[in-house]
Amino acid sequence: MKFVGYVRVSTARQGRSGLGLQAQETAINQHVQSRRGQLVETFKEVESGKNDSRPQLLRALLKARLTGATLVIAKLDRLSRNAAFLLTLRESGVKFIATDMPDANELTVGIMALVAQQERQAISQRTREALQAAKARGTKLGNPNGAAALRRAAKGNEAALRVTKDNADARAEALRNTISELQRQGRGTLGSIAEELNSQGILTARNATWHRSSVANLLRRLQVP
Repeated sequence: MKFVGYVRVSTARQGRSGLGLQAQETAINQHVQSRRGQLVETFKEVESGKNDSRPQLLRALLKARLTGATLVIAKLDRLSRNAAFLLTLRESGVKFIATDMPDANELTVGIMALVAQQERQAISQRTREALQAAKARGTKLGNPNGAAALRRAAKGNEAALRVTKDNADARAEALRNTISELQRQGRGTLGSIAEELNSQGILTARNATWHRSSVANLLRRLQVP
């Protein structure tokens, strides 16, 4: 049985020191050994728990999907407390297991997602009520450094675009050997490549089936004639 590991810590300081990562890797390795499995690769990420744009997790999911492996993590709460993200994991088509909750399944994650979403909505409601109360007391609201905030937001958008491009590049690179093998087998047309990728159950970056246009985009990204 094949496994792809994913470990995460939530601060850059922990990432540099290795605190938390080693314990998670140990738990993952022990689980793989207990199942007499093969650990294909382990992806490490340093991210905020509030941020669902995690390139290493996306790469781990892609690796698991392409290799037919099971995603294994040390703790289920290492993934996210965001409902939308948990539901995306559930619907990604990738099998997963958490060493601290080995019996967790799609239903478990769905329930956790609903609870997480309810808590997030409650926090948002409490924040709005607090702001309204402050405004009623005459407190001046708003950001005094509005222009600076806008500049920071622009930088954030640029960073998000870079992450999207990096993810697309990583997915294309993961398919490079597959494309090369298909071309060696004589499948040189866009249609024949799309047909074979679909027959192997490999999905596009948007979890869709392949067409001539999507294959053409993939070859351009890989700079393959």
